[in-house]
Amino acid sequence: MTYLIDTQVLIWFQTLDSRLKPTTYKLLTDLQNEIWVSQVSLFEIAIKQKLNKLPEFDLPLGRVIEFTEKDGIGILRIANSHIAAYDNLPLLPNHRDPFDRLILATALAENLPVISSDRNFRLYVPQIQLIEA
Repeated sequence: MTYLIDTQVLIWFQTLDSRLKPTTYKLLTDLQNEIWVSQVSLFEIAIKQKLNKLPEFDLPLGRVIEFTEKDGIGILRIANSHIAAYDNLPLLPNHRDPFDRLILATALAENLPVISSDRNFRLYVPQIQLIEA
């Protein structure tokens, strides 16, 4: 099966954070699965690191990319279809995070289930298939 992971799941996976459910870890390491992360997640990490909003994750972005690729996680480039799919997501008053919304739009455009720990992602079910991390 093919999955898209959100930024927090990538961070938890790379840091072996105990908040990542064992079942999710198993899913991410199962060689039968194809795991993707959006480029927007890398952009989000870069911005949050510059703003010191990820003090627990100080790995330089080049290393994040290197480890992502070594872990067999594909990096999905942002495509025009992802940006266009953004229009198909409702703009909810309690969820305006542009990074999350572009990750969700990517999942919608690519017809991929998204793995996330973010409770706000539930707001988009059933439009997007969600697997809670």
